[in-house]
Amino acid sequence: MQARIRPVLMLSLVAGLILAACVAAPLAPAPAPVATAVQTAPTVAPAPAPSQAPVVIDPLPSWNEGPAKTSILKFVADVTDAAGPLYVPPAERIAVLDNDGTLWTEKPVPVQAAFVFARIQQMAKDHPEWSTTQPYAAVLSGDQAAIQQFTPADIEELVYATHAGMTEEEFESIAKAFLDTAVHPRFKVPYTQTVYQPLLELLDLLRANDFQPYIVSGGGADFMRVFAADVYGIPPDDVVGSSLQYEFQQTSSITGDLIRKPEMVTIDDKEMKPVNIQRHIGRRPIMAVGNSDGDLPMFQYTAGGKLPYLNLLIVHDDAEREYDYLSGTDAMMAAAAQSPWMFVSMRQNFKTVFPPTP
Repeated sequence: MQARIRPVLMLSLVAGLILAACVAAPLAPAPAPVATAVQTAPTVAPAPAPSQAPVVIDPLPSWNEGPAKTSILKFVADVTDAAGPLYVPPAERIAVLDNDGTLWTEKPVPVQAAFVFARIQQMAKDHPEWSTTQPYAAVLSGDQAAIQQFTPADIEELVYATHAGMTEEEFESIAKAFLDTAVHPRFKVPYTQTVYQPLLELLDLLRANDFQPYIVSGGGADFMRVFAADVYGIPPDDVVGSSLQYEFQQTSSITGDLIRKPEMVTIDDKEMKPVNIQRHIGRRPIMAVGNSDGDLPMFQYTAGGKLPYLNLLIVHDDAEREYDYLSGTDAMMAAAAQSPWMFVSMRQNFKTVFPPTP
């Protein structure tokens, strides 16, 4: 399995890791009533109060009015209408969402790639030999020429050095410390604040209508599980992602632990996304949200079922508020142009991109 998935892993990490090195006045009180002589008058029934329209709360306030927002609201209404022809039982209301570039920003580098480089810098004091040993020396010195010559084996070595050889609890603690302190180089806020407000509202809308949302991402499952519950409201067991191998170690006669090994079990990208959806969820989704070629098989799998479905393709076309790029989307764009899938333009459809700064 490792041999089969290594090329995909290397392409994803090389791109991320090379880029990581670049880097109103109050109303006046009403006047007191004036006393007047009381006169007897016929009793008149009060006029009925004018009818008031019910207050409608917009579940997607950060979305501009348009086809994307209309499609989402109509789809949710259709599949939850028990008397309608498109009704889908709650157990079948599965939504799968990519993470990087779909739920939070992936530029200038994926957050996990930034984590790898930060860990190398942090660990260097315990590895003096790294200053003269590649690929570590290039990372530590910021040698762009050397970094651009990294081989898949170099990238693999960096990932294993920063992610393996520890218990899951130890890794989670290290990842949480990074997320608690690291800031986005452009937006100057913690990475967990570079999530997309319209997608947070979409998640809330889905949960309010008995959908079960899952993250299905090429990122490390254990890295995403550190923040997914707090940021997205998605618990760890509903996060599907790439994963290292584990090894059980007995720690006493009655206790044991899991150690993260320098070996990949699965890279949750492209064709592996539908495979891991079946392995982890066991149901075909009726909604998929993504932004790149890595999500195309997940979209195709969602569209291939017998139930109504909705695929949402996030398009990064807002350089002023976020980023403008189409790299890695050629196949997805071509497929979406020939399908009923919905394009979601950040520039046109997002009234707000990021949540308000706390």
